[in-house]
Amino acid sequence: MYKQFFMAALCAVGLAAAGCSKPDATAAGGGARGGDNAPVRISVGSYNLNNLPFFIADAKGYFKDVGLDVKTENFAQGGSKVLQALVANSTDVAVGFYDHTIQMQAKGKDVVAFVLLSRNSGLVMAGREDATFDPARPQTIKGQKVGITAPGSSSDFFVRHFLAQHDIPVDSISLIGVGSGAAAVAALEQGKIDLLVNYDPAATLITERKVGKIILDARSDDGARQVYGGLYPTSVMYANQSFLDKRPEAAEKIARAEQMALKFIADNSAEDIVAALPDSYVSGDRATYARAVENARAIFTTDGHFTAADLETPLKVLREFNTDVAKANIDLSRTYTNAFVERAHAAAPAAQR
Repeated sequence: MYKQFFMAALCAVGLAAAGCSKPDATAAGGGARGGDNAPVRISVGSYNLNNLPFFIADAKGYFKDVGLDVKTENFAQGGSKVLQALVANSTDVAVGFYDHTIQMQAKGKDVVAFVLLSRNSGLVMAGREDATFDPARPQTIKGQKVGITAPGSSSDFFVRHFLAQHDIPVDSISLIGVGSGAAAVAALEQGKIDLLVNYDPAATLITERKVGKIILDARSDDGARQVYGGLYPTSVMYANQSFLDKRPEAAEKIARAEQMALKFIADNSAEDIVAALPDSYVSGDRATYARAVENARAIFTTDGHFTAADLETPLKVLREFNTDVAKANIDLSRTYTNAFVERAHAAAPAAQR
């Protein structure tokens, strides 16, 4: 009796003490276990379709379903801006591209990807119908104004990789940040740029609106192998290692919400996927956007897992032109983890796996 009274008093005075606080009930959507319900700031760099699983998780309320209060911010200026925010600790989690984790390790910073959203590049290079660039004659890219989402983004790396492969100096072209989606397509249509490296929906908008033509296409597995020599994992959820160490339950809940979104994408038509999105996430009319979703469908993972062998491709690409990465002894095992997607999968109801 005295022992029970004593333990109750301890818990009342020190709820933070280990073993005294009550565990959370499992959320309605099959959320992760644990009591970390504090808000999480998540920032995303663009509206490109590589990030679609995050948009679905946000729009469908999956973060709330798993018991997490998420506050989102869209920079709409490319992944490099989000990376800067993460390093500056003005956001907790970023929706960005995997290759940024390699860059950060080369700078001595532990940025870790913990959910893989897009297993492949999704990038294309497009030009107007009268484009003079011919990839069969690489030197014809000289003098071109090439639009990318933002300096330091994976679209930037796409161009630099092509130049490095053909020993063409970077200063022989002009790289211009034009964002993504309809704004990027407009830059090509208005002649502000000669070539555009971008993702869906921009890729589909270009052909649907007859703005131009696709010159290099890395959306399919075969296309990625032709451009990069292998699959090029792109969109991920990543965070500083310190966040993952401090808030593992929150990371697990994010992984679970994204697994729900990936399942929704796999199980539904492109039209139903687009219908789930608010207008703010849709570029162009919804019918065209649905065709873009269908064109990009093959790039998404099914459960958020990383395949170690595929991560070698972005490392190889970065070493071609990034001197920091080329000089560094990169340990890829420190740039990602499957721990949280595995825990989230194990905790999910069988019907949602």
